Amino acid sequence: MATKTSSKTATRKPAARGTAAARKPAATAKTKLPKKKIKEDVAPPAKPRTPPLSKSAPETARPSTHEAESVSLIDRKKPTKKIEDGEVKPKRTVLPPISRIRASLETPPAPPKAAPPEKAAAPETSPIDVPDTVTVEKTGAQDATALPPAEEETAAQNVILIKPPIVVKQLATELGLKPHQLIAELMSYNIFANINQTIEPDIASKIAENRGFVLEKERREKGGGVHKIEQVVVAPPPPVIEKKEELKPRAPIITFMGHVDHGKTTLMDAIRKTRVAAGEAGGITQHIGAYSVDHNGATLTFIDTPGHAAFTAMRARGANVTDIVVLVVEADDGLMPQTIEAINHAKAASRVKIMVAINKIDLPSANIDRVKKQLQDRGLTPEDWGGETIVCPVSATKGTGIDHLLEMIALQAEVMELKASPTATPRGTVIEAQVEAGRGPTATVIVQMGTLRIGDPFICGDYSGKVKSLLDDRGKPVNEAAPSMPVKVLGFTGLPNAGDKLLVMDSERSAKTLSEERLLAKRTDKLTVPKRATLESLLETAGGKKVLRIVLKCDAQGSLEALVGALKQIESKKVDLELIHSAVGPISESDILLASASSAVVVGFNVKVENMAVSAAKSEGVQVKLYSIIYELLDQIKEAMAGLLDPEHRETVIGHAEVKQVFQLSKGIVAGCLVTDGRIARVARARVLRRRQPVYDGGLSTLRRFQDDVKEVRSGLECGIKLGDFSEYQVGDVIECYQLEAIAQKL
Repeated sequence: MATKTSSKTATRKPAARGTAAARKPAATAKTKLPKKKIKEDVAPPAKPRTPPLSKSAPETARPSTHEAESVSLIDRKKPTKKIEDGEVKPKRTVLPPISRIRASLETPPAPPKAAPPEKAAAPETSPIDVPDTVTVEKTGAQDATALPPAEEETAAQNVILIKPPIVVKQLATELGLKPHQLIAELMSYNIFANINQTIEPDIASKIAENRGFVLEKERREKGGGVHKIEQVVVAPPPPVIEKKEELKPRAPIITFMGHVDHGKTTLMDAIRKTRVAAGEAGGITQHIGAYSVDHNGATLTFIDTPGHAAFTAMRARGANVTDIVVLVVEADDGLMPQTIEAINHAKAASRVKIMVAINKIDLPSANIDRVKKQLQDRGLTPEDWGGETIVCPVSATKGTGIDHLLEMIALQAEVMELKASPTATPRGTVIEAQVEAGRGPTATVIVQMGTLRIGDPFICGDYSGKVKSLLDDRGKPVNEAAPSMPVKVLGFTGLPNAGDKLLVMDSERSAKTLSEERLLAKRTDKLTVPKRATLESLLETAGGKKVLRIVLKCDAQGSLEALVGALKQIESKKVDLELIHSAVGPISESDILLASASSAVVVGFNVKVENMAVSAAKSEGVQVKLYSIIYELLDQIKEAMAGLLDPEHRETVIGHAEVKQVFQLSKGIVAGCLVTDGRIARVARARVLRRRQPVYDGGLSTLRRFQDDVKEVRSGLECGIKLGDFSEYQVGDVIECYQLEAIAQKL
C-alpha cells in the first residue's frame, strides 16, 4: 500500500518519542487506529519514554542498533502546551510514516509472528493527506537500496555550487577552509596558485571530494528536480523571402576607393556640400563615414573609405558591404599602388560593380587617355573604348561632372535591381564604432534587411543591447531606419568591432543570454592557464630577440584595427613588437599601470589623456606618445624598435709593436717593444700574436716610454708595454693594438 508523508515527518528525530501527540486536522481522523491494534503491530518499547530533545540536535544521533530501541507511533509537529492544574489531556495517536517503521524493522530479523499482523494492518491504513508528500511503495520484499530521507537530506547538504571559473578564495570559503590550507593542498597536486587565481574544475572536484563535498559546476546540467531546463539561445538565421512581393527597391550603397590624396573626400564634399576633409588631421581621412544623399528623388548611400595603405582591412570591409565601387583616380598621376590594391579588393567582393571617376581634370597636366589605358591594362575597359566600365571625368574643386557621375550611379543601381524586404527581421553591418562622451558605445550601422526601430533588442558581436536612439548622418534623431540607410545606433552594452553583424532578437532577455554565453566563452579562453616558463624558453629569450611592448589606444574601432594591422606588418628579425593591449577610448590610469607593470610605452592615436593618467604616468615613469597622423606614428615606432638594438662593434687595427726584450721589474714582467707601424694607444685594446695566432687579448695596463707614462707611442719608437695580468712574453711576439667602434644597427 502506498503511504504519503512529508519530508519533515520522514526526518523526525527519534528523540521525540513519548511526547504528547500532535494535533491533526479533522480530515485525518479516519486514519487513526485503536490503541490495541497499534500495540499488536509493533513491539512495546523496551525502555521508558525519554523527554524530547531540542530541534538543533544533529540528525546523525540516531542509534545504529534497533534491538533495544522502541518505535514511537506518535508524530510531533509542535511542542505541547504546559499542563495546568493537573489537567490530563487525552492522547491522540496516529500512524507513523511507513519509512520509519521500515527503517526500524530492517536491521533486526523480524519475528515470524509479527508478519501476519503487518499484513492485517495494511488494509486498515489509509494515506495521510499531508502537503509535499513522498510516496513509498510497500511490498513484501523490502527494498534494500532505498535510503531514508534523513540520509538523502544530509547528503544534499554536502553539495556546493560554483560556476567556472573557480577562484581559490571562493572554493576555500565554500569548503570551510582557510585559503592557506587550500593552497597547501593544491601544492600537493603540483599547482601553485594564490587566492585570486583560478584552478581547473577537475582539480577542484578532487579537492571537494577529499573533503566530503560534491562540487556541482552547473545546476542546469542535471536537468532534474525543480531546476528549470534552460533553452539554448542562438542567433537568428538570415531571413528567407518566400514572396517576391515582400522585396522593395532599396538605395544603392556606394564606396569611394583610391590612392591617398587623389581627392576622394573632396569629391564627396562636392556631393554633400560639406567640408569633411577640413576636420581631418593633415587633410587625410582616417575613419569610415557613411552618408545619405538625395539626387533627383533617388537616395544614394556613400561610404568614404580612407586611401592610406594601413587601412587595407577597412577598405576590404567597405567593399564587402557596398554595391557599387567608385574608383577615384587622379588625372595626372594615374594608377598608383594603392589604387591597384583597391581594384583587387573590389574585384574580390562578389556582385560589386566598379565605376571610375577621373578627378582633377582641370589640371594642366591631366591626361585622361593615359588613365584609361592603365585601366584597360587592369581589366577595366571604359565604355567608350568598347568595355563595360563607366568612366566619368570630374573635377571636385570646380564641380565639373558631378551631376553626370550621380546620374551614372543611379542608372547603374537601376540596372542592378537592388531590392530588400523592409518587413523581415532587421539586420545590419557595423561600419564604425567608438565611445562618445555622454553616449557611451555607439556604432554607425548600415541596415541591410528589415527596418530597425527604437526599442528593438539586438545582439552585435559579443554584446547585446536595446536601440535607445537612432541618429542619421546629419545628427538628427529618427524613429526607424529602412534598408540601405546609415544610422548611428545608441544602446550598446559594450563596444562592438567594425564589421560585426547587428541582429535583432525576439526579446531582450534572449539577446542578453546569448551575449553572456559569448562573453563567458571569450573570458574562459582568456583565463586558460598560461604556459609556464621552461629552461628552453628562457634560453631562447636570453639569446633571442628584444621586445618593444606597446599599449595602443585609438579614437575609433576602424583606426584601431588598421593600426594593429600596420604594426604587425613591421618585420624585423632582431626586435619583436608586442601589443599587450589595444582598445578604443582615452588613455586612462589603468593603461598607465598596465604599461608600468609590463615595461611598455603608451601610444595614443587621436585620443586625449585623462587627468588621473597624467599624474600616474609621472609617478610611474611611463612614456606616453600622442599622434594624429599615422605616418608619424609608424615611423617613430620603427625608430624605437631600432633603438632597442645593441650597437654592433667593429674592430679597427691602429698599430703593431714587436717584442724585442722581456724585463723583470718590481711591478711585474714588461715587454720592451718597437712600434713597427701605426700607433699604440693607452686606451685601446691589444692582443698578443705568436706565429700569427692570438694567445692573449685584453687592455693595456702600462704604456711607458723610458720612465714616463704616455698616452700613445707612434711608429719607429720604443716603449714598454704591460698587458693586464699577462706575463708570458717571448721575444718575437707581435702586439696588435685595435679599437672597437660602435655602429647602430638597423631593423
